[in-house]
Amino acid sequence: MEFRRIDALPPYAFAEIDALKVAARRAGEDVIDLGFGNPDLPSPPVAVDKLAEAARNPRNHRYSATRGLPRLRLAVCDLYRRRFDVQLDPDTEVCVTIGAKEGFSHLMWVLLGPGDTALVPSPSYPIHIWGPILAGAGVHYVRMGPGQDFFANLHAAWEQAWPRPRVVVMSFPHNPTGACVDATFMARMVEFARTHDVVLVHDFAYADLGFDGHDPPSILQVPGAKDVAVEIYSLTKSFSMAGWRVGFLLGNPEVVGALARLKSYLDYGTFQPIQIASIVAMNEAPDYPRWVNDVYRRRRDALVDGLGRIGWPIERPRGTMFVWAAIPEPYVELGSLEFAKMLVRDARVATSPGVGFGPGGEGFVRFALVENEQRIGQAVRGIRRALPKLG
Repeated sequence: MEFRRIDALPPYAFAEIDALKVAARRAGEDVIDLGFGNPDLPSPPVAVDKLAEAARNPRNHRYSATRGLPRLRLAVCDLYRRRFDVQLDPDTEVCVTIGAKEGFSHLMWVLLGPGDTALVPSPSYPIHIWGPILAGAGVHYVRMGPGQDFFANLHAAWEQAWPRPRVVVMSFPHNPTGACVDATFMARMVEFARTHDVVLVHDFAYADLGFDGHDPPSILQVPGAKDVAVEIYSLTKSFSMAGWRVGFLLGNPEVVGALARLKSYLDYGTFQPIQIASIVAMNEAPDYPRWVNDVYRRRRDALVDGLGRIGWPIERPRGTMFVWAAIPEPYVELGSLEFAKMLVRDARVATSPGVGFGPGGEGFVRFALVENEQRIGQAVRGIRRALPKLG
């Protein structure tokens, strides 16, 4: 049987690593999983308590509002005012989504269609590549990562793209490379969008994960950004509420309204007790992201310092919950998928092969900082045993 859209999807490279990991665990092996970026930290206790309370109220068991509860939209506006000094209208410039991934995917439906094109970083979080493609659009890659000038590459990609792109996808701090930008870069991107008449879509999943003095900027901090840009914010990483699936599309009212209109045909919003508890998380646990950030910073240091000591030097990322590591020279010829397989078999450590993040990812693996420092130390010792060519 033929299927639409999904037949175009490539084999999921991460599935091979996951299968090896599962097989090893079934055989009794202790595999340290640094592959899937699934936060292991608990959600704010005050939100958990409120969820339990709200779930016991039968009135909250009914359909909710597609656009999100008014108080939830107001809560994220208050967060943006406190955190970024950005003013948002909760009625016209906010739409609650069922996590960032759902919001981004459906946003591509309203911005792109067959015959349209988008500019997307490469390597990139897979849905940033496949969201436009699943909407029927074409993708032109903007190379980024170590040694790359993203802005120069963006201009080059624009000149080579035809038809001219309608959307530019961006995400900083960046998954998987960890690349970070400053407010000046964001201002240049807004000017680029004005000049070329494109919509900027900034996935701000790692808004609160900045290290060593880096404070990730919101694109909405740029004066006039709401004329050309929208931003996706999520509680997944900042508040460690991954399974709750609460995200927001913020910014340009026309774009926000278009997504809300589409979603009115697709869903009735997130389960209402989750929305109520999310309000409490943002209003009553505003410092929680700082604690989360500090945990990931210590884990980053444990991994980068540990790998450096065994002969695998890696640049210390200033954002995200990941470490993007070039495959050591003696093992480059294996390619990222085979190298990642070897780490599972010989080091009992699961990573994500770079090839799974698009054409620009080959030659790298991604570590997710989802184990404590002791387990990360154990992973480094396993890697040292598995890679004798490091010297």
